[in-house]
Amino acid sequence: MKLIVGLGNPGKQYEKTRHNVGFEVIDALSDKWSIPLNQAKHKGIYGMGVINNEKVILLKPLTYMNLSGESISAVMSFFKVEVDDVVVLYDDLDLPPGKVRLRQKGSAGGHNGIKSTIAHLGTQNFNRIRIGIGRPSVPMAISDYVLGKFTSEEWPDVMNTVEKSANACEAWLTTPFLQVMNVYNQ
Repeated sequence: MKLIVGLGNPGKQYEKTRHNVGFEVIDALSDKWSIPLNQAKHKGIYGMGVINNEKVILLKPLTYMNLSGESISAVMSFFKVEVDDVVVLYDDLDLPPGKVRLRQKGSAGGHNGIKSTIAHLGTQNFNRIRIGIGRPSVPMAISDYVLGKFTSEEWPDVMNTVEKSANACEAWLTTPFLQVMNVYNQ
């Protein structure tokens, strides 16, 4: 069983914001695989299906970004998902829009959703897909930037990274994450 988690914040006011790009990938996979996100438990909303002979859970934690690990660990515990069978998708300021970077481990790099995930999983060793949102081009608070919406100029790059991230998740269902990393980190 594979658990694919997209990080973000719940609520209309956060839709299409930079911080919610992980949610965008989960929505794309939900549509692509016809897996409705219709279960509201474990501090999140999720759906389950079978893709390429693999049981899959798509999860959007509803704890707000800073507490994402609570929902992830609850789902992992309930469904007995091993840490190697988890991938977490999230926004990354250090990558420009249009770029995706896959990693198998690492620090939180200042990302509060990843800090929470590391704290609740008790390890930094889990699969992740970092989705580039870039840094602000003018001086502003990082919180205002990540909670801001993408510009119309950025949106095509964002949709490209959402598709690329969704394709990487699909490849991971039948291919070891390290091999998927080697393809998508080109």
